[in-house]
Amino acid sequence: MYDLTPLNIALATLLVLVNGIISIWLKLNMEKRLLLAALRTVVQLLLIGLILEWIFELSWWSVILLLMFTMTLIASLTAVQRSQRRFPGIWLNSMVAVFVSSWLVTGFALTVIIPPQNWSKNPAQYLIPLLGMILGNTLNGISLGLDRLSEELVLRRAEVELKLTLGATRNEAAREALQNAVRSGMTPIINSMMVVGLVSLPGLMTGQILAGASPLESVKYQIVIMFLIASGTALGTVMSVLLGYRRLFNSKHQFLFEQIRKVG
Repeated sequence: MYDLTPLNIALATLLVLVNGIISIWLKLNMEKRLLLAALRTVVQLLLIGLILEWIFELSWWSVILLLMFTMTLIASLTAVQRSQRRFPGIWLNSMVAVFVSSWLVTGFALTVIIPPQNWSKNPAQYLIPLLGMILGNTLNGISLGLDRLSEELVLRRAEVELKLTLGATRNEAAREALQNAVRSGMTPIINSMMVVGLVSLPGLMTGQILAGASPLESVKYQIVIMFLIASGTALGTVMSVLLGYRRLFNSKHQFLFEQIRKVG
């Protein structure tokens, strides 16, 4: 595998500068955000690279679990921060959904699919990258699901309250909003699965091929990863939407519309 030099990275940086120039030319006012995003990318990746090298050398379970917990917590908070409307309990709902879905799927992968004897000597090399890939997609699904749920209920307020007034249960009144929210959260990963290998080559597969692995062997790993990501995204989205629904409808089948508030 070719070792990239600082010059190679600097040349890649020119592509981001081109994006900034386009933003200035078209007056998109995105150049500052592009610059900030580029700086954060470099700093965050360099930092996690140094941390992972240290963790891989130590291979201490306490440090590995602490990093995994931190990654999951950040994903939980990020999922809510992207939502334009919030309600009491949304932060806790997001944490529960992210933790349960990502850790459950990762645990299944490293106990059933890949037996522990194959990774127990260096657990960090498997646990952290695998959890990270699942988290990245799960938080997107949860974020889209929560945002769509609150948006649907705000737009359908009159319809929902009319159904409740006519004797419908909270489940019957909110069913379409729930369905649309779950669909919204799962659509990106389904779209990715539809074109993977035809339009895009995923990062894991590409990285393994660049590292010299057999393309067919890389494909096997990528298939497993895609299915794990899809499972984690679906589970997390459904959990977050249902937990949000329970927050916004009480046991007396009343719609607590006043709980939803819009943030800047």
